[in-house]
Amino acid sequence: MDFNLTDEQQMLLESVDEFCERYFTEDVVKKMYEDHGMPQEIAEAYRDAGFGLMGIPEEYGGIPMDRVTIGLMIERLYQKSGCMHILYQNSLSMFDIMEFGTEAQKQEAMDHYMETGWPIASLSISEPGAGSDNRSMTTVAKKQADGTYKLSGQKTWVTMGEKLPYTIVVAKDEDPSHDNGNMSLWFVKMDTPGVSTAPLHKIGQQCIPFCEVYLDDVVLTEDQRMGEPGKGFMMLMKNFEVERSYIVAEQVGLAQAALEDAAKYANQRIAFGKPITRLQMIQELLADMEIKVQNTRNMLYKTLWMMDNDQPVQLESAMLKRYGCKSCWEVADSALQIYAGLGYTTEVRVGRLWADMRGNMFGGGTHEVMAYIAGRQVAKKYAE
Repeated sequence: MDFNLTDEQQMLLESVDEFCERYFTEDVVKKMYEDHGMPQEIAEAYRDAGFGLMGIPEEYGGIPMDRVTIGLMIERLYQKSGCMHILYQNSLSMFDIMEFGTEAQKQEAMDHYMETGWPIASLSISEPGAGSDNRSMTTVAKKQADGTYKLSGQKTWVTMGEKLPYTIVVAKDEDPSHDNGNMSLWFVKMDTPGVSTAPLHKIGQQCIPFCEVYLDDVVLTEDQRMGEPGKGFMMLMKNFEVERSYIVAEQVGLAQAALEDAAKYANQRIAFGKPITRLQMIQELLADMEIKVQNTRNMLYKTLWMMDNDQPVQLESAMLKRYGCKSCWEVADSALQIYAGLGYTTEVRVGRLWADMRGNMFGGGTHEVMAYIAGRQVAKKYAE
């Protein structure tokens, strides 16, 4: 194993550092949380720096990149910005379009991104009664006599759904019943008649707007389909393993920021006549925080390395998501404990990190479902 960074990776991280130092001052971050969004200037600067093009095929104007290097970029981006923002999550729908979209959809998506700095589409997957239990989805697309389709249902936890011009909808084919596992992906324009939204109000991640999307007999045509009919959810499942790993990369970066803040504060905070870093209970907190960050980071880059080498990672990505998101949030929780009462105010950022990171334990698959996926894989692994 070689843990050294290449010269190119080191230069990339230095560029990320410079970007975050310029655009993510504490005043800017606080304003983002107040406004529930990100300034246009930052999105455009992120695009111009090329970060949002990483992993996009070269023939569409992207920058081909291995997953380990993308993971390094994401971790550093969230560590140095010190907040749960939208920038990297924007790339997830672009990846889906590049993999499953038609040529026209791909080109439209890239033209929109290069013009605006924002992705063209959100992802509409979860429903009020169907999160991890995807068979319980009831959103359905039914073919009509004239060859069009009517799309009906409700989606929730749609990131940037009210801000972006399209959404990618997962819908059952013809029959909304639980027994029907055939689903398709549809590229739906948000101003289509029958599409409406309502904002969701969250505990954390205040600078990322979420919404519900209502679909009331939305008329679709065949050219709005993405990928093969009936294979929509399986196509997205393929990308879930990558998504889960990148969510953990965000989480490691945020945990590193919380750890650094807490250690710096503990060195400065005087109690009983000495810095609290000389108190054994604080030392134990800091040691366990460092262990959790290092363990998660090692699991993350092993999983991404396996992906880059075309090795199956169904077990590894589920274990990573289950262990990593929880352990990193525990780092933020310990950081808040070290700050004590000050950490429970808005004067320092650890409380913000604590609330933001708790949300990442849901995104991409819950803590409990990751155990379900991993447990089955462990049983198979040792069956013989």
